[in-house]
Amino acid sequence: MNKQFKRYLQTTLILLDLLVLNICFIIPGLIFRGRIPQTYTKAYISFFFFYNILWIALSFVSGNYIEKIILQFETFTKRTLQVFILWMIMLLLYLFFSREVQVSRLFIVAFIVLFSIGLMINRFLYLGIRNYFKSRDSFINKVLILGYNETADKLASYFEQEAINSSLIGFIEDEDNVKELTRYPVLAGIKDTITIAKDFDVQEIYSTITPEQNIFIYKLIEMAENECIRFKVVPNLSQFFSKPVVVDYIRDLPVLSMRSEPLDDVGNRLKKRFLDVVISLFVVVFVLSWLIPIIGLLIMIESRGPIFFKQKRTGKNNQPFNCLKFRSMKPNKSADLQQATKNDMRVTRIGRILRKTSLDEFPQFINVLRGEMSLVGPRPHMVKHTDDYSKIVEQYMIRHFLKPGITGWAQINGFRGEITEPRQIKLRVQNDLWYLENWNIWLDIRILFLTVYTIARGDKNAY
Repeated sequence: MNKQFKRYLQTTLILLDLLVLNICFIIPGLIFRGRIPQTYTKAYISFFFFYNILWIALSFVSGNYIEKIILQFETFTKRTLQVFILWMIMLLLYLFFSREVQVSRLFIVAFIVLFSIGLMINRFLYLGIRNYFKSRDSFINKVLILGYNETADKLASYFEQEAINSSLIGFIEDEDNVKELTRYPVLAGIKDTITIAKDFDVQEIYSTITPEQNIFIYKLIEMAENECIRFKVVPNLSQFFSKPVVVDYIRDLPVLSMRSEPLDDVGNRLKKRFLDVVISLFVVVFVLSWLIPIIGLLIMIESRGPIFFKQKRTGKNNQPFNCLKFRSMKPNKSADLQQATKNDMRVTRIGRILRKTSLDEFPQFINVLRGEMSLVGPRPHMVKHTDDYSKIVEQYMIRHFLKPGITGWAQINGFRGEITEPRQIKLRVQNDLWYLENWNIWLDIRILFLTVYTIARGDKNAY
């Protein structure tokens, strides 16, 4: 999908939802205007700001408006329903725990019911917007694919799945090269490409045949541009690479990389470090300052030994560091070799509580402040486990391009705790690599929110 068009669509959807949200607040306000005392105005204004911020935050955290969600009507509607239910629950919890009695309960019920109806209308309106764009020639780019091969077939499927403002007309390929049935018509041979493009009023030609494979492509590029038709080459790199690659440039030289790494950019690293310092400094000063004495006393009462457990773990670029935790086990010789298991006899009573609530991880905010860890990233493993897993999991060491984190994308997706089979560590690594390739500051904030939610809900793998 065209990036600018995507941004317009996402912005339109967000603004439509906020518009409906606030109209649904105004309507019961007008209906119950005579029953709401003037002295209660401040409570309604606070409620107004809270529900708007809550909707935006939950939509952002859940990825309600991201491209892959909004492209599928059913998925978008299902995700919206999930966000709405969570929004409603948190709204009611806010009113309950804040003991807000000035906002009319009848007003709140009317507001929530109206918003649910408004969201439903909005989703069908979105369907109308999509169909409108798909039916208007002025918004649609007509596309031809030059060549019929594996790359062309894959490109056609991408247009079907992801392109709102593109319409694939068909393939161009010499008859002798077509060996199987196609989903779209093969309209002509390569020499007739421009004629067909003009006949169908095509705006873009995607060539899966490179000039090195057919020198006539150079001539076609020139002819297409003379007819104001954009010509794009989609090279098939599968003979060199078995997975997608990232293309970058040093001046006019193309550089192929195995993956996108947003944190290669210094600006992005500064953003991430700023978030790390601000939050970890707050926790160290305002939480650990009183938490350490309390938990430390409880640990010492139950068993002899240090308050903190320091363990060598693998950090960024395979460099080991001392990872800090509140000690949750009795001192034992296998601490650096054996991971905690369910009903582990080494875990103390206070240790079980610490591990279940993830309080044992809080000293790692000190690691973050030191720069050894980040708030979000792949979880650090024992040095021995790094050696073991790197031998059985392909691409395992790539996760160490990043600083390890207190929490991570793998953890909020259920991959934490004991590893009992190779499949578990493979899935964990897949999630870590997805995070490495898709990082942005908002993803970190989303993961932090979801981590707090997971801890509050309780995690069956926390033991």
